[in-house]
Amino acid sequence: MDRLLKFTALALLFMASPLTAQEVPITSYTLDNGLEIVVIEDNRAPTVTHMVWYKVGAADEPPGKSGIAHFLEHLMFKGTKAFPDGTFQQIIEANGGDDNAFASQDFTGYFQHIAVDRLPLMMEMEADRMRGLILDDAAMLTELDVVLEERALRTESDPGSLFTEQRDAALFLNHPYGTPVIGWKHEVEALTLQDALDFYELYYAPNNAILVVAGDVVPAEVLAMAEQFYGPIAPSDGIKPRVRPQEPPQTSARRLVYRDDRVANPYVIRNYLAPNRKSGNQQQAAALTLLADLLGGGGISSLMGRRLQLDEGIALSTGAFYRGQSYDPNSFGVFVVPRPGVTLEEAEARMDATLQFLLENGVEPERLARSKRQLLAAQIYAMDSQRGLAQRYGAALTSGLTIADVQAWPDVLQAVTAEDIQAAAQDLFDIRRSVTGYLTGPEASQ
Repeated sequence: MDRLLKFTALALLFMASPLTAQEVPITSYTLDNGLEIVVIEDNRAPTVTHMVWYKVGAADEPPGKSGIAHFLEHLMFKGTKAFPDGTFQQIIEANGGDDNAFASQDFTGYFQHIAVDRLPLMMEMEADRMRGLILDDAAMLTELDVVLEERALRTESDPGSLFTEQRDAALFLNHPYGTPVIGWKHEVEALTLQDALDFYELYYAPNNAILVVAGDVVPAEVLAMAEQFYGPIAPSDGIKPRVRPQEPPQTSARRLVYRDDRVANPYVIRNYLAPNRKSGNQQQAAALTLLADLLGGGGISSLMGRRLQLDEGIALSTGAFYRGQSYDPNSFGVFVVPRPGVTLEEAEARMDATLQFLLENGVEPERLARSKRQLLAAQIYAMDSQRGLAQRYGAALTSGLTIADVQAWPDVLQAVTAEDIQAAAQDLFDIRRSVTGYLTGPEASQ
């Protein structure tokens, strides 16, 4: 019944003109120690999501220390003097909440979702471990084993994950996006307690963090709490502008074949270097977002799905994706999983023919209009989630965007024209700035 009501409500939205994603109230503030604060008012339930985002990720790691950002994410649960090892999550669960953490190339984050009257306790605990984490060799070695086991389960045991590591390493010749977030195994094994402490002391500080609070709150009260708990924390003297090695001009296409006995469904995939969303200038990223949806979103309703799965019948599945929300330029990908009996070479040739078809014929106006509606509907759905609201702003702000960029994004998407998309595609599909990969089993064709 809930799903039916939601569908009906969305259908009514589609009938209205114009369809818009109404933003929730946002308040922002910066403490004297540099901590940025974003308060998102969401009064639908007496709960709150409290998130601390650090503007540091795997792409900011020292050379040879891959995996340290993810490793430290684990170590942050080891405890402080006020909240000893093992008590952090116990206290949250005892108060009816849940918590977790995450790491990416551009950020590391920690969150709690709990009843709104427990917000002061969450701030006290999170502020305490911002600079008060206690680590020793025993804690470090135990958690290092956990991280290595995670890599074994999520990466080493999955041919697709290993294949992705190799493609990313081939695509990014100089930028650290070519290094996996979980780290290269041989470098993770060599991480030390001092490595963790050095990374923590440098980057885990208020002037390198963003506090996002979403829920049934009053902004002035949240700011007062933040002053109380986070305000006394001293900033780090070592925070510098985030300047990473950038890609040189890429003038040669790269190809690789990854063979693994465990592969059941071989596929061909190509990644192109692609521009990211830029603050104040998101038009090109919006065009690429729509290009990905038009090419490979929506299954058989997409261009590749319709041509390769329905018309030609050579593919089991197709898709396209765009990694646009990142601090630095990232990638755009297309893939085809061929039907049994269709070689990867044939699948690649038909994939290329579809890309060429789009370049020569442009975008169908009806399909573009539908893509815009679908993307806007997805944004409206995402606003139903309090945690999703906090995630939306935290991920954007730690990727170099602003609150204004986030709020403008739906309108920027709606303003994209078919000509914008074709121009973005012409610039993007340069084979010299790409890596084409075959994931295949021992019997499949190269």
